[in-house]
This record gives sequence, structure tokens and C-alpha cells, in this order.
Amino acid sequence: MTSPDGPLLELSDVSKDYRGLRPLRIAALAVQPGEHVAIVGLDQITAEVFINLVTGASLPDRGDVRLFGRSTSAISDSADWLAVVDRFGIVSPRAVLLESLTVVQNLAMPFTLDIEPPPEDIRRRAVALAERVGLDAASVDRQVGELEPPGLVRLRLGRALALDPAVVILEHPTAGVPPEAIDELAALCRATAAATIALTADTAFARAASDRVLTLDPASGRLAAQRSGWLSRLLPG
Repeated sequence: MTSPDGPLLELSDVSKDYRGLRPLRIAALAVQPGEHVAIVGLDQITAEVFINLVTGASLPDRGDVRLFGRSTSAISDSADWLAVVDRFGIVSPRAVLLESLTVVQNLAMPFTLDIEPPPEDIRRRAVALAERVGLDAASVDRQVGELEPPGLVRLRLGRALALDPAVVILEHPTAGVPPEAIDELAALCRATAAATIALTADTAFARAASDRVLTLDPASGRLAAQRSGWLSRLLPG
């Protein structure tokens, strides 16, 4: 599937009932190639619903979700859907990490299930991923359960980048991360991913990681723009 000369992702008049207080509504959203966008106002449950919609795992009750120029309603079968999903990387605390295995074994999993130990060529790819996300050489053979929260975010980001996705979705990535580590993680996400959509309640991370920060009004589904990036540091509010 090739990308059009247009948005990577486009939502129009979308509504999805998930048995919450109200449906998830998104009036309009377009994410362009190379763009870094943050959305503030989705809790953990609605963030999961959003991710299912934008990856084509579920269809909206109303409206249209278009991925790479194509409506998710046109996805025809599981093979077609998997081809779409492979173009996304997802950084989420819901993503399974095997804590009793090492960092390099966990990073090898997108490439092979033969990880005890991984073949040498796969190990090299996994080590390169670790380096890309700032995990030092001393970390790669540590058990995942020994990592601090910032290291876990880096590991999840490495897993998300393994298949060179067109866009990375960051689902509440800084939960449990100390404030002093936020800016460095935000810069890493911007530098390593082609495009990102951050779903977060952490406004400091949202501003540092994104070109656009949007706040969702859950009643109307409208996304209101805030200042982000370096401009937000120069201007008050």
C-alpha cells in the first residue's frame, strides 16, 4: 500500500460508542506525513478506543477514518488489515514486555520468536534498535524487569520502530516517568519516528514532543489547538 500525497490519517465526524459516559467523538483530525501531533483529553480507555479506530481494528459507528488515503471500511480481510497495522508503531503500557527476558531478546521479538538466544544477525538488529532509542550497551543484556520507567519507554519505542512504521502512536507514554526525564524522551520520540500521534495527559511532554497540541472537547468532539514546541516556551500560557 502506498501513501497518497495527502494526510497519513484523517478522521471526519467520527463517533464510537464504547459504553462509557458518552461516545468517543472526533469532529475532524488530519495528520500529515512527518508531522508530530499530541492530543490531550483522552483517558486510558478512550485512548485505546482511538487506537483501535485509527488502526482499523474497529470501525466507527458514524463518520469515516481514512488511513494512507483509504477508508478503514474498505479493509477486506485479515491479511489486508495486517498490512495496514504494520505501518503503525504503538508505544503503550499495554504492549507485552517479557520481564524475565533481556532487553535484546524483547527487541528481537518483532523479527523472530527464536530468541533464546536470538540468532546473531537478529541480535545485531536488536542491538541497533537499542542504540537508536538511547539504551546503552550495558542495558541490552539486562532483564527488562530491572529497567526504570524511562528505560521501559525507550524499550517500548524501540519495539514500535522495529518495522519502520509510517507513524508511531504514543499512548500515555510518560506514566510513571519522573519530570526530569520528560524533555529527553520527547526529543527522542521526535527524532526517531517519522510521524507521531501522542495521546497524553502530560502537557509538558505534549508540548515538547509535538508540532501541534490539540485538546479534545469530549461533548462536541472538537479539537482545539494549543501552542507547542519551542514557541510555547517563549509565550505565556
